[in-house]
Amino acid sequence: MCGITGWISFERDLAREGAVLAGMNATMACRGPDAEGTWLGPHAALGHRRLAVIDIEGGAQPMTAETPDGPVVVTYSGEAYNFTELRAELRRRGHAFRTASDTEVVLRGYVEWGAAVADRLNGMYAMGIWDGRADRLVLIRDRLGVKPLYYHPLGDGVLFGSEAKAVLAHPQVEAVVDTDGLRELFGFVKTPGRAIWSGMREVPPGTVVTVDRSGVREHTYWRLEATEHRDDTDTTVGRVAELLDDIVARQLVADVPLCVLLSGGLDSSALTALAARAMGRRGERARSFTVDYEQRGEFAADELRGSRDAPFAREVVEHVGTEHHAITLDHQELADPEVRVATVTARDQPFGFGEADNSLYLLFRAIREHSTVALSGESADEVFGGYPWFHLPVVQRVAAFPWVTASQLDPAGHPTKLIDPDLLLSTLDIPGYWAQRYAEAVAGLPVREGEDPHERRMREFCHVHLTSLLGMLLDRKDRMSMAVGLEVRVPFCDHRLVEYVYNTPWSMKTFDGREKSLLRAAVRGLLPASVADRRKALYPTTQDLRYVAALQRQVGDLLSAAHQATDWFDRDALRAAVSGPPEAVARDAREAFERVLDLATWLDVRRPVIKIS
Repeated sequence: MCGITGWISFERDLAREGAVLAGMNATMACRGPDAEGTWLGPHAALGHRRLAVIDIEGGAQPMTAETPDGPVVVTYSGEAYNFTELRAELRRRGHAFRTASDTEVVLRGYVEWGAAVADRLNGMYAMGIWDGRADRLVLIRDRLGVKPLYYHPLGDGVLFGSEAKAVLAHPQVEAVVDTDGLRELFGFVKTPGRAIWSGMREVPPGTVVTVDRSGVREHTYWRLEATEHRDDTDTTVGRVAELLDDIVARQLVADVPLCVLLSGGLDSSALTALAARAMGRRGERARSFTVDYEQRGEFAADELRGSRDAPFAREVVEHVGTEHHAITLDHQELADPEVRVATVTARDQPFGFGEADNSLYLLFRAIREHSTVALSGESADEVFGGYPWFHLPVVQRVAAFPWVTASQLDPAGHPTKLIDPDLLLSTLDIPGYWAQRYAEAVAGLPVREGEDPHERRMREFCHVHLTSLLGMLLDRKDRMSMAVGLEVRVPFCDHRLVEYVYNTPWSMKTFDGREKSLLRAAVRGLLPASVADRRKALYPTTQDLRYVAALQRQVGDLLSAAHQATDWFDRDALRAAVSGPPEAVARDAREAFERVLDLATWLDVRRPVIKIS
């Protein structure tokens, strides 16, 4: 897991542009705290920041393979979990290896198969390959988009980077956010390929981008397909269990300390149990981490969180025997403006997940003192159908993004509450944006002949979650973890599991009348019954009213200073929410506080040029 960047120009000598490349590379120091490297050629300049995970001594980058026709150079971020098998195959084909790293396997794989190496990789990855044999840049992103990758075409080439900030560091690029970029910010939907920055694109998941003298071309090498599912329920549960066992075992390979993120919910508990079993087979003990908050008074259950995580996490620890660490956060840490600066800077944009971003950053920062790699249960809800709105008929009937529809049903949960209605409805037309984006998202939906209307509708449900919601969550996970130099792996994003479960009928995904039936059945024997049967709870947030009071004070200061961020919100509603007692602040107002503070931080730190047309 690292940071990559590069500059391709077919009309200038980039061998003399080391200072510019160094500036781009420096923006990602947090992604790669262990080492940095650059490679300069006549038309290509590649940079790399390294977080050493596999082959600590031998995996330095950018890495070069010399060929009779010219050099092939890679700057690579991520992990290829099947690199051992691929290395054996490449050796049989005559390739020799100098290191034990997966990077060299990817590089040699490209020399052997070209961009088709992507079809052979199992993992999470983003890479830039300069093929000096043809003066061609090849950018490749993993199938689900676990690792980020951006590019910005220029008149004579292209810039690229793991994060937008690397591209924005180039002197030819201005940090402009136009109307379409603002719609992406406010829409709470991630459009594959789009970036909020004018002129910039994100390499879509499962895509190869080729850049040469004839221009820029995108090619999709992987997408979800609709195939007939022929296994019965018992066989399907068994297959899911087999896949998970193999996936977790593969993702436990590292030359640095490794752990599992444990919340006490079904997803993370399943991974913790699988990891503990796999590590036990090789005589090792798994390590787990849980986040909790200082609690004043009794826990108050609501529709999003029916119970505290900590007791269930303890049950899992006692059941599977991990070495466990509980990270407790207080209200001062969560509301610390410096923490907000760190999270907004990591994201490159405002309007993330507010307190949940801050707490995740603080959790990852604490974990990094003990481990370099962590396994996360991210994406299980998208893969197995775990969110509550998956199971609401009123949401199922609406041809719109389900999470947006669900939020509109909840008076206190709408993601755009307290934002200036003229901005949302007149200037940006967010409802029109949602309708347009949804139509685009389902236009290429893979379907099967003879599929009944409800099954087809639920396939659509699953598809938009995997293509338009998952990307936001993976991006959040990547940014918060890499901001502290922690690699987080996501076993539920293994494409084999995603493909298999995607094509199971909805009736089978809910065969026991509950959410995530297949996952629950596949791991039930590994978990305490209370955890296996636990109802879905969203990522925890603090109930400490001192946190709300701190937000009120900070937003009050922005209002008093007439900060430009407050121009985007309903100031009267903000003033009313700021002036009341903390216990009277509704959830939508609390989230609005976090959004206006994020926005103010972004405007102050990044200083973007806003162009609304």
